[in-house]
Amino acid sequence: MSKLLSSRLPICDELDVKPELYNRLIRILELNLGEFDSSNTRQVNTVERNREFFNQGTIVFNTNTNTLQCWDGNEWRDLFISQFYATTAGLSATASLGTVSVTTP
Repeated sequence: MSKLLSSRLPICDELDVKPELYNRLIRILELNLGEFDSSNTRQVNTVERNREFFNQGTIVFNTNTNTLQCWDGNEWRDLFISQFYATTAGLSATASLGTVSVTTP
């Protein structure tokens, strides 16, 4: 699971930045910015979701069920039921009418 690393950026109080300080700053930025996308919901399958620990209120997209889910601290709650749309043109329907009863003598 990606996390932002808590760190303090180094401060330079000299006119020239030394290579060690510059390299340290770049490495901190790489670690923090390269692993985290705040605009993307984490995508996991059911096995990954059940194997890992999540804080209450965590929202994930379950790739097995195509459902956005939230952990309430006790169980996963579906936030919506996925809808699948046909990719071919046309309509189809299935219906039934009436009841069937069987009697024996």
